[in-house]
Amino acid sequence: MKDNKKNTHFTYEERVKVEIFINEGYGTNKIAKRLHRSKSSISDEIKRNSVKGVYTAKKAHQKAYQRRWRARHQHLKVAMNDTLREYVEEKLKVFWSPESISGRIMYVESHLPSVGKDAVYAFVKSVYGRNLEQLLWYKGKKRRTSIPRSKLNERTFIDDRPKSIENRRFFGDWEADFIVSGRKGKGALLVLIERKSRYVITLKLMDRKVATTNFILNQLIGAHLFVRSVTIDNDICFRHHKEMSKILNAPIFFCHPYHSWEKGSVEKINQMIRRFIPKGANISKISQRKISKVQEILNGRPYKCLGFHTPNEVASRSPKLITFVQDIQRSNKLAMISKCSV
Repeated sequence: MKDNKKNTHFTYEERVKVEIFINEGYGTNKIAKRLHRSKSSISDEIKRNSVKGVYTAKKAHQKAYQRRWRARHQHLKVAMNDTLREYVEEKLKVFWSPESISGRIMYVESHLPSVGKDAVYAFVKSVYGRNLEQLLWYKGKKRRTSIPRSKLNERTFIDDRPKSIENRRFFGDWEADFIVSGRKGKGALLVLIERKSRYVITLKLMDRKVATTNFILNQLIGAHLFVRSVTIDNDICFRHHKEMSKILNAPIFFCHPYHSWEKGSVEKINQMIRRFIPKGANISKISQRKISKVQEILNGRPYKCLGFHTPNEVASRSPKLITFVQDIQRSNKLAMISKCSV
């Protein structure tokens, strides 16, 4: 049935009628016809506003009012608590998402007052947090490329990847991808993400030639990169994957062509990096300091899939992985790596 009162709240009088009809044994379809509402509207009203399985007009009206009041005023929970507000503002400034902040408080920083992600969003959208709105993460539309792929021989596809990699059981399994410059720019970023900890490495390249890529992989091995496997797409620069596999001493697995979701971790990270390095940017002109800062932000940001711990915290559980992380942080081996001769 067409709902003649679409997007309008139930009045108290309507709720009284719903209660009467229920007591008389009417079904949702018959009630909907009597009130000129859709069947789904009646069903939702009864389901959402019943108390202990019993629908009464008075309690239903009060419950609906309280829900709308909380929706309008939930930003006050953050704004009116100085400690909570300071924490939320601090984390938003280092690009944590509202869900990350909420989950971190619930599961890790339990000494703080609990707050839902919707309340954090409401705070940012309110007059109290409007200056922080530009720090929120935004999802962009993904476009399927129409560039034809050159043939890559002797690939091992993701179907043959061990279940332990799929299930993120061990540390040391990586996904890799490139972020390229715009048409008038040069250079690219090689992005690596460790599947279990979501620890990210971003490396600046002047080009995507095989020699350049292999040179950087050699540098990573020198920095004790811990690798069990690598999952990549069908980019032409990976055509010498056999050589890459020998350098890393680890198997390389390919996604199916145009199935970028099969390496979803690195695809998601690429979206986040685009928050700082927008599409069309000339990566060759982006400073190493900025690239390192982006990596620092990503590895210090809690994720729901990690129980609202950060990649840094999870990576620290693996001695081999943390040795590599500390080696990068302690030395300057990889800084300005794109300027090295290859």
